[in-house]
Amino acid sequence: MELEPRNPTEGVYAATDDYVHAMEVRGAERLLFVSGTMGLDPEGKPGADLAAQLDLIWTNLRAILASAGMTVDNIVRLTSYLRDAAYAEANAAARVAALGGRTVPTTAIVVQTLESDWLVELEIVAAG
Repeated sequence: MELEPRNPTEGVYAATDDYVHAMEVRGAERLLFVSGTMGLDPEGKPGADLAAQLDLIWTNLRAILASAGMTVDNIVRLTSYLRDAAYAEANAAARVAALGGRTVPTTAIVVQTLESDWLVELEIVAAG
């Protein structure tokens, strides 16, 4: 599989250093669409704060990806649902760290979560 980031320089605003406008995927045989994943521990209890929930989310995503024989390197798209816009910077930093600096198309949306103690939810698409 080959991934080709697409960041045109004309006709569209510039992407920042932590994402790309688009990702072309060539030669993929499988796609994995992952439901919104929260920062819950194996018993379903949310992490105590934003940092703990972001850590749990990425732990959960790694486990889900591994169940399909994939890793975070297979992520080609990510959507963040944030309970508060103030979480955007920490969420972006966690994403950059989890992906080892690799950029993917991403969107962040401020929403009301189903449970008030769920601070962030991530939805991904992976290809392999």
